[in-house]
Parts: sequence; C-alpha cells; structure tokens
Amino acid sequence: MRKLKLILVLFFNAIVMQSQQYKVDTSYTIKSTYAKLIKKYPFITIPEIKSNPAVKETFDLVYNQEQDRVLHLDAFVNTKKKKNPAVIMIHGGGWRSGNKNQMQFIGKGIAAKGYSCFAIEYRLSLEAKYPTGVIDVKNAIKFIKDNAAKFNVDPNKIAVLGCSSGGQMAALIGTTNTNPLFEDKNFKSRSSSKVHAIIDVDGVLAFKHPESSEGDMAAFWLGGKSDEIPQNWKNASALSHTDKNTPPVLYICSSIPRFHAGRDDMIQILNQYKIYNEVQTIPDSPHSFWFYEPWFTQTISYSVRFLDKIFK
Repeated sequence: MRKLKLILVLFFNAIVMQSQQYKVDTSYTIKSTYAKLIKKYPFITIPEIKSNPAVKETFDLVYNQEQDRVLHLDAFVNTKKKKNPAVIMIHGGGWRSGNKNQMQFIGKGIAAKGYSCFAIEYRLSLEAKYPTGVIDVKNAIKFIKDNAAKFNVDPNKIAVLGCSSGGQMAALIGTTNTNPLFEDKNFKSRSSSKVHAIIDVDGVLAFKHPESSEGDMAAFWLGGKSDEIPQNWKNASALSHTDKNTPPVLYICSSIPRFHAGRDDMIQILNQYKIYNEVQTIPDSPHSFWFYEPWFTQTISYSVRFLDKIFK
C-alpha cells in the first residue's frame, strides 16, 4: 500500500513538473556570438576573470517564488567594506534569450572595484510578456535592499546596468522609479525598487522612433505590433518617462546607430533638468561588444568611472 502511494505521488509530481515547463531560447550566447564576430574582428578574445579574494561569489540565490516558478540571482560582493554601492545587472538577448550567467564577467570586474553586483534572472518573452521581466528585476532590487546588510549594500546607492535589451530594461527601470504600472503589489517587501543611477549598454530608449528599427523581437515581447498595441510600445520606452526625477545616466554605445534610438532626445530632457549624463561610444564596435576584449575592459572602465563619480 505504501509503495502504491509513493508511486502515485511520484507520478502526480511528474505530471505537475511537466505542465510547468516553459520554453527556453538558447540562441544568444557568448560563444555563438563570438563565432559570428570573429570573422570580422579576428583580434577579439573572451576575457578571463580570475576570482578575487576580496569578492565573495554566491550563485543561484532565490529572490522570489511564484507558485513553482523560482527566480534567482548571482551575487558578487566586495567584502572590504560593510556598505558598498550596488549594481543590478540585466542580461540581453532580445527579451527572449540569454541568461544571468552572461553578466558574471562584468559583475566580477565591477565588484573588484568596491561594489556589490547582482546578476538577475528574469522571465523572458517565451515564458511571460512585458512588463513581467521588468517587474521581476524591480522585485530583485527590493529583495537586495531588504537584505542590504547581508550583501554589504548601501540601499541609498543603487545602480542598474543592462546590456542590449537589458539596457533598454535598465533605462526603463530607472525612469519609472515611482510608477505603479511596474510594481508588484503581491511582492512582500519593506523596500522600494528605486535606483539612483542608470548604465545603458547599447539598449534602445524608444521603440517607436525615427531612429528605431525594432520589429518582431520587440513585438513578441510587447504582445503585438506597434499599430496593434501602441500604448505598450510607448510605455516600454524610457524616453516616455524621462523627467526631473530621472537619475544620472551613462550610455555606453556601439558604432551601430539603431541601438541608440531615442538617446539624444532623452539627453535633451536630462540636460533641461541639469541631470548628469554621459555618452561613451566605442568606435568600430559591433553590438555585444561588452562580451569581448578589448571592449570588455573599456566597458568596465567607463562603468566604474561613472559609478565612482555618482556614488563615491
């Protein structure tokens, strides 16, 4: 009888697990992108970042769970001080692919300079549409603030850094600090998701814009084409929310103009309110430049210099 019960339990669990599986797009990786870029840029290399004794690395920490869907983050914490500025890191992949592991190099590199860095897992478009992924990252920010002492974090010095589609999300998160549209009322936290600085690495600032050429990937994430759901395309654009409350911004840009759509218009607004902003363009660089040397070192250098200016 006990064996029969055990078999039934295992069978039921297997059915539940199968029903909860979701598709994962693994097309965007550091190695696959390297294979494409090496033909045009034969000098590039994948950086080797050794572990730093001053940086504590912790992987796959749970920051939220909804039913059986568990979301994780990786932490890279500089232990020399009890309170560091924090950097929330969002991977790219067209809102559809990529994963938090792709931010480990950047996390280790910035953490070594006196920061606590966090690579965030969030739900992608095959699993959940906009704005779920944005809300996931905001929940992660709340979790990190709630556990600030554990992570050596100063909750009043939080930056958000994203690459490509992650850069778009970082800019959106930073420009919607007080916007209830992107807040999860069911997430239990005593903290806000407010951030105090934005680093946008080659992420668009406006979806519907003369400089933008966003198409199927954006439409799939946003839930429809721009003429079908124009409000989503507008609300998902950081440019739509930029105002006097926007924190300082660093734009690290490739040499490909379409990834900067809306940037110059956003800078005009920032300048109007005397909000510090900075543009660093890496000449003759492709999209995804941040994965590879010699551009990886430049990305870290620009980021740390900006963060030091804002927080230190």
